[in-house]
Amino acid sequence: MHIKNIGVVSPGDMGQAIAVRLRECGCNVFTALDGRSARTRTLAREAGLTDCGSDDKLVASCDLILSILDPGAALVKAHEVAAAIRKARKNVIYADCNALSPQTVREIDATIREAGGTFVDVGIIGSPPRGKSRTRLYVSGPDAGLFTQFSHPNLLVRVVSGRIGDASGLKMCYGALTKGAVALGVELLIAARKLGVEQVLETEFRESLPDIHDWILSRTPTTPPKAYRWIPEMREIAKTFEGVGMTPRIMQGAAEMFEFVAATLLGKESPEQARASDRSGSKVIGLLADCK
Repeated sequence: MHIKNIGVVSPGDMGQAIAVRLRECGCNVFTALDGRSARTRTLAREAGLTDCGSDDKLVASCDLILSILDPGAALVKAHEVAAAIRKARKNVIYADCNALSPQTVREIDATIREAGGTFVDVGIIGSPPRGKSRTRLYVSGPDAGLFTQFSHPNLLVRVVSGRIGDASGLKMCYGALTKGAVALGVELLIAARKLGVEQVLETEFRESLPDIHDWILSRTPTTPPKAYRWIPEMREIAKTFEGVGMTPRIMQGAAEMFEFVAATLLGKESPEQARASDRSGSKVIGLLADCK
């Protein structure tokens, strides 16, 4: 099946960047902006997306729909799109690209297929594909091969397997390290500041673990505006680990850390505002410590 018309739900920080790259691949890219924020509308306009208005019209217009949004809203959106698929009586491909457990993804797969659609499991790894950034799309499921028709130097498609849940399982394990390490790093640096040992700890880190220290600080400035989305992601990772007999408590703790960050003024900023502020990692740690 040749895919020409693609819907992106929703064109936020990641969705917008991927939509731009798909347009560069020669695809027509649509979205549904009914009820969306002014920021999302602006991002969609800047990306040159066509607004279909509703999910019903999006399904009617597209061959493929990419769900790229807050993981906490993924199930609801899947049911909304499934209802639109039933109404249209059209076999649309629905790809969930959110940070979800294999258990949740298999539930969405059943929902879409029962409605008459086709489902592909997608795990996104990497920063939004802007500038020189390269984003990996790990795909799995019986129809994962459909994604191999997209060719772009900044958008790399990698087929994991023919099983639904494998791409998401990979994403869960990867995110456990990257975002879990950020949660731990931010928490310990805030604690060191409040304990009055921040400078001594920094000196020790620079002597013994400079790469890890720099890695944490480099990711700290962009963490607050993403924290609200990382809360449900950590819970999905906890669910993943519990499903294979491991403890969910480490990732539950990371979710609590991101709950704190999301509730601060920095957590209320958009990714665009955070990038424009150009704060250093140390500056962000100081501001977060003052909120605790």
